[in-house]
Amino acid sequence: MMAALSATVQKQNIHTAPFTAASAHHLERMGLFTFLGVNPKHPVTEHESAGRFIPLQKITSSEDLSRFITDMVPLLHLDKKHAEPIKYVVSEIVRNVLEHAHTPEGAFICAQYYRKSNRIGIGIADTGIGVLSSINHSYDAKNDLEALQLALMPGITGTTKREGGTEQNAGAGLFFTKSIATVNRNHFVIYSGSAMYKLLKPLATTAKVMLHADPFADRHSKKTMLPYWQGTVVGFDISLDTTKEFSQLLDLIRDTYAKALAERKRTKYRKPQFI
Repeated sequence: MMAALSATVQKQNIHTAPFTAASAHHLERMGLFTFLGVNPKHPVTEHESAGRFIPLQKITSSEDLSRFITDMVPLLHLDKKHAEPIKYVVSEIVRNVLEHAHTPEGAFICAQYYRKSNRIGIGIADTGIGVLSSINHSYDAKNDLEALQLALMPGITGTTKREGGTEQNAGAGLFFTKSIATVNRNHFVIYSGSAMYKLLKPLATTAKVMLHADPFADRHSKKTMLPYWQGTVVGFDISLDTTKEFSQLLDLIRDTYAKALAERKRTKYRKPQFI
């Protein structure tokens, strides 16, 4: 978020106070100070980043995205069953930024491997028009939280009111991402404008996983009246212990998507039409 924000201001207007936190070295190795254009005055010993993190990167084109995804797998030492869902989710979220955020700065992304919990954490931020403005090209969300709810529902996209979207924009990216997190009992959070939605893990690890078309039907927390973020931030974890076979996972998500879309269409056409 700090790197994305720095792209919207002149570098000479960015100043830092002396860092005393232990994280200062990590922030420098992640490339934050390079994006800010400041010298933190901390000597840093470089280490091999493979298996630990992917430094901050700026993605402004589909070529940048393809290059990032190609480099991501060996850097994080991922095997195929873990690489596929991560590649899919990163591609969907960043493509959303490139196609809908309307910002020349693109998406800012980084990833971290946490050895103790054996999980990958990924963050993606932009300073574009935000979810509310994007969704309201075709819908009439009243506030940022309602816009997040709509954006996470299958078949809803700001590019059209047509149920199921278009061939190019099916309104599936965020729904698929949230569903992958749900099935694997991982974290997922989205923040835009003054609202945030966070998917919570189930209380019982043995509970049957249910996929819901409405994100508010999932176990979640939501907040409003937060400090305003002009754009969108998405964060998610993928556990390397619990990732299911990707093909089976997508089949389950696609089935839920199709059923939700069919039900919305039936509800729409059951409404009385007055002339």
